[in-house]
Amino acid sequence: MANKMVAVVSLKDSYTVKPAEPTFNGRLALSEWDQIGTITHVPTIYFYRPSQDWIMREGDVLATLRDSLSRALVHFYPLAGRLCWIQGGRLEIECNSMGVQLIEAESKATLEDFGDFTSSPYLEYLEHLVPSVDYSIPIHELPLMLVQLTKFSCGGISISTSISHAVADGQSALHFVHEWARLARGEPVETAPFLDRTVLLAGRRNINNAAPAPRFDHQEFRHPPPLMGEPSAVQEERKKKTTVAFLNLTKTQVEKLKKTANESRVTEGRPYSRYETIAAHIWRSACKARGHLPEQPTAIGICVDSRSRMWPPLPQAYFGNATFDVIAAGRSGELASNPLGYVSSKIREAIQKVKDEYVRSAIDFLRNQPDLSRFQDLHALGRDEGPFYGNPNLGVISWLTLPMYGVDFGWGREIYMGPGPHDFDGDSLILPGHDGDGSVVVALCLQVAHMDAFKNFFYEAITEP
Repeated sequence: MANKMVAVVSLKDSYTVKPAEPTFNGRLALSEWDQIGTITHVPTIYFYRPSQDWIMREGDVLATLRDSLSRALVHFYPLAGRLCWIQGGRLEIECNSMGVQLIEAESKATLEDFGDFTSSPYLEYLEHLVPSVDYSIPIHELPLMLVQLTKFSCGGISISTSISHAVADGQSALHFVHEWARLARGEPVETAPFLDRTVLLAGRRNINNAAPAPRFDHQEFRHPPPLMGEPSAVQEERKKKTTVAFLNLTKTQVEKLKKTANESRVTEGRPYSRYETIAAHIWRSACKARGHLPEQPTAIGICVDSRSRMWPPLPQAYFGNATFDVIAAGRSGELASNPLGYVSSKIREAIQKVKDEYVRSAIDFLRNQPDLSRFQDLHALGRDEGPFYGNPNLGVISWLTLPMYGVDFGWGREIYMGPGPHDFDGDSLILPGHDGDGSVVVALCLQVAHMDAFKNFFYEAITEP
C-alpha cells in the first residue's frame, strides 16, 4: 500500500465546460458579503463505488459529468464567469461563459487504501485529489469553479469541486452540486437558483453618496486579537507548521457534552444546541492546548446563515453569500476556568445578534468603507493584510444543517463526502456523521505543536466508559 499511496495522481486531460445554451452576458454586481472573508476557492470531495456496469462503459462517467455540468451552468451561469477587480478592493462577476475547468485524472491507489477517510494516509493524499488552483493567474482569467474526476485502480472514483467563495457560500455550492447530480441522473432541475443579489443591496454603493451610518458596533469587522508579547505575532504565527485532525464524536458523547453545557446554563431559554455546545468545547480546548496566559484575549469566528433571519426572509435558493460572520470574545483564563455552559452562552449571544436590522447595519458599514481589502482573507494570494483566525483565535463553521450527503450522479450515493485540504491554523468544521446516527466529526487545523494537547483536552471530559 505504501508504494501506491506515494504515487502521484496522473492528470490525463483537462476540459473547459461552458453553458449548453446562451446565458446572460455582462457584469453582475456582488454583495458586500461576497467580497469579504474568504474569497478564494473552497474544495469538497465525494467518493463513489460505481457498479461494474458503469466501470465497463469506458468514458461514460466523464461524458455524463461533462454533459450534465454544461446543462447545469445554464441555470447557475455566474459559475461560468470570471471575477474582476473594481475600485476600492471590490469585485464583480463578468458573466462571459468562459466556463468551468474539468480535470480528468487517475490513480493506482484503491478506495480501501484510504481507510475511513479521516487519518493517514488519506490526509496526505487528499491534496492530489482536488483541483489545484493557480493563484498566480490574473483573477479575471481564473475559473470560478474547478472539478476533478479521479479514477482509482479498483474502479472507484472521486469527484472534487473547488468553488470560489466570492460566488457561493456552502448552502449555494451544495445547491448547485445537488442540481447538477439531478441533471446527470436524467431528472429536471428541482429548484432554480435565485440570482438577484440586489436583495442584499449588491451594486447599490455610490461613492458620491454614502450609505446610511451603521446602527450597531460591529466588532466582527475588527481584526481579532494577536498573541500577547510578540510585536509581529500574526506574521510569526502564520509561518508555523500546521496539521489536520478529524475528531469523531459519537451520539452519546455529543449528548454528554450538551448535558454538561446545559447543567451550567447561565441564561434562561431553550437548551444549547449541538453547535453552541461543540463550538464552545473546541474553543475551551484550544485555549488550554495553546498554553495561553490567563489574560490572553481570544476570539472565535462564528458563521451564521442569514437567509431566514432577514425580513422579509431571503429565498432559501438565494445563490451567493448569505452567511454572516460574528465574533464571540473573551480571555483564555476566563474560558478555561468557567463551566462549558458559560462559554456556550458567549457563542449564543453572538449568534442572537444576527437579525435583520443588525445585518443591514453591517451592510451599511461595509458600503461606507473606501476599500474592502482589509476585510478579505487573501493569504492564498500572498496578501496578509486580512483577518487572521489562527493562534490565539479560531473559526468554527457548522455544516451540521447543510445538505451534504446523498449526491447521486447516476451511479449511486457517495460512500464518503468531506472537505478538501485546509492548512490554516484555527480553521475548523463541524460535520454530521455520514450514517445519520447522530454522530459528529470535527475537522480541525492547528499548529503541530498544539494538536496532541488539544486532542487530550477535547476527549478527557467525554470519554465513554
